[in-house]
Amino acid sequence: MNRALVVVDVQESFRARAEWAQIANPKIADPVNRLVRLARAGGDLVVWVLHTEPGSQGVFDPEQGHVRLMEELERPLSGEPVLRKTSHNAFTTTNLQQLLTEAGVHELMVCGIRTEQCVETTARVGSDLGYRVVFVTDATTTNPVGGLTADEIIERTEAVLRDRFARIATVAELEESKM
Repeated sequence: MNRALVVVDVQESFRARAEWAQIANPKIADPVNRLVRLARAGGDLVVWVLHTEPGSQGVFDPEQGHVRLMEELERPLSGEPVLRKTSHNAFTTTNLQQLLTEAGVHELMVCGIRTEQCVETTARVGSDLGYRVVFVTDATTTNPVGGLTADEIIERTEAVLRDRFARIATVAELEESKM
């Protein structure tokens, strides 16, 4: 195993926020599930990451009950880590790098919620740590931010990551190439 899929923040917390009504792809679980099945079929490690803000009393506070994978997602299999983070990227406040090193992983596929925030940041940090990164763009989603539409944010994220921090791919491209 030299590849891993990192599923970032595809969690009920986002549906509990008012902004969910403006999310670009409310059916984000569908492409993520396709990607999870593809990764598993290829013998890749699947790592699930949940964002938490303990003590905040908001939707990311584990005490509020929303910090859990979206109901329609594939369930983690035995041996698939479920990590909880408190930073924007999946590395800084977890043992993700240790898990990847122990598993001999050299390539990451990343997907999840908030294309430009936690998913992009995870891709950038992963690249800085020496991983080959595949940013699976249609298995990410976001909502409008700062006067930009969700589509504009996704386009911008692809542009700034492409050929610097990550290869940009779609689920269909990965399925076609069998990764």
